[in-house]
Amino acid sequence: MALVDLPFREGYVSSIVYVSLYVSLIAVTLSTLFSVPVAIFLGFTDFPGKGLVKSVINTGMGFPSVVVGLLVLFAVSNQGPLGSLELIFTKEAMIMSQFVLATPPITAISLAAITGVSDDVRDAARVLGGTRLDAALVVLKEARYGIATAILAGFGRAISEVGSVLIVGGNITSSDGISKTRTLTTAIQLEARQGQYETAMVLGGVLVALVLAVNAVVVRFGDQGVQR
Repeated sequence: MALVDLPFREGYVSSIVYVSLYVSLIAVTLSTLFSVPVAIFLGFTDFPGKGLVKSVINTGMGFPSVVVGLLVLFAVSNQGPLGSLELIFTKEAMIMSQFVLATPPITAISLAAITGVSDDVRDAARVLGGTRLDAALVVLKEARYGIATAILAGFGRAISEVGSVLIVGGNITSSDGISKTRTLTTAIQLEARQGQYETAMVLGGVLVALVLAVNAVVVRFGDQGVQR
């Protein structure tokens, strides 16, 4: 009965959850499609400057989210290169921002998983007559848990992001209180600042539940990996 008395309109929480999941899942999916091939390339190829590329990726894991938000905001603003697409304060701009934030951890952790596979695995595949592609597939199979962990880590950073999505999304709701670009994290910040602590706590509980669900998936993969 306590939930009925909370000061938000019907559909407010569900719309915020939808926007949060929509933006984060698409951003992480696109980031995965980009990051995993890059990690595979770096893991199986030697070239001049490889160490520098890895350093840039590792540095990106700690890049300030507000700076990312400012860069994306400039890119989609009227003066920016993507200004003609009118993406400012839209879900698409938020996806761009979260893509940038999720890519470094997914790439770095995937690369660590791939390079962490013993050379004996590659050698065994070649001894058994496998091609270079066969050896690569065997390594990827061994590294699948680490790659899955990388994807979940990227999702964790995306779903919990505040600064960049606030800058590029604008934390907007429609006149009927339905979220357009408001996410769980930005809503929690707004509700807490307005003194709506009950609403903020409900939204915080939903966010924690999502994070726990992600952690449960990681533990499940880990248990399966140990059993195998």
